[in-house]
Amino acid sequence: MITAVPAPPPEHGIIGTLRLDLLLKLALAVLFGGAIGLERQISGKPAGLRTNILICLGSALLMDLSLQVGIIDGGVRIGDPARIGAQIVSGIGFIGAGTIMEARGAVIGLTTAATIWVVAAIGMTVGAGHYIEAGGAAVLVAGVLGGLGSVEHKLLRARRVVSGTIRARKDTPFEEIDTVFASSGIRVTGKEIYDHPDDRTFEVKLVGPARQYDVVTAVLMRRSDVLSVQFD
Repeated sequence: MITAVPAPPPEHGIIGTLRLDLLLKLALAVLFGGAIGLERQISGKPAGLRTNILICLGSALLMDLSLQVGIIDGGVRIGDPARIGAQIVSGIGFIGAGTIMEARGAVIGLTTAATIWVVAAIGMTVGAGHYIEAGGAAVLVAGVLGGLGSVEHKLLRARRVVSGTIRARKDTPFEEIDTVFASSGIRVTGKEIYDHPDDRTFEVKLVGPARQYDVVTAVLMRRSDVLSVQFD
């Protein structure tokens, strides 16, 4: 006698295999990463919309995998859920380091690297199922990047009065040092020159944009006749 085998219910098909919670995580990762990436794209930064979405999406997916891979039948966990997550942290740090570079005596890309790092953290938070915390962090990050950029720019352009000590080789003319300051928009308001048996020291009072002092330091240290530069 042949017994008919009942057809499997519809939820056992392809649609039933979809994990709706994972789809929610991935959708939120796209939303949160995209919100931050949109601000970066508008600001003309190298890590823009697509980059931040992919970083957040990948972190969420790997974090979900990290939580699921060690669970066997019956819901018993046999692995450490933090192992893959730890590799995300170290891996994203490697990517972020590639965005930091030195240009014209100044280090650039630090904000981009920090953004990549925090977007990955938001993705991991989404992957772990903490949606409210991830959303709050995304709002804060977007606010910091979008709202504090103009404040930071104004602070960097603010004029600072500093004292500096420059050690140079004997007989180095001050006019050459002064030219470096002038080209960076820094004005010398006072100077003292001290000659020693092995070097010449310039004690200077300077006024200029705050961001230019790092540039001037790098330019001076590339000169063969300058031994050291220190600003207070």
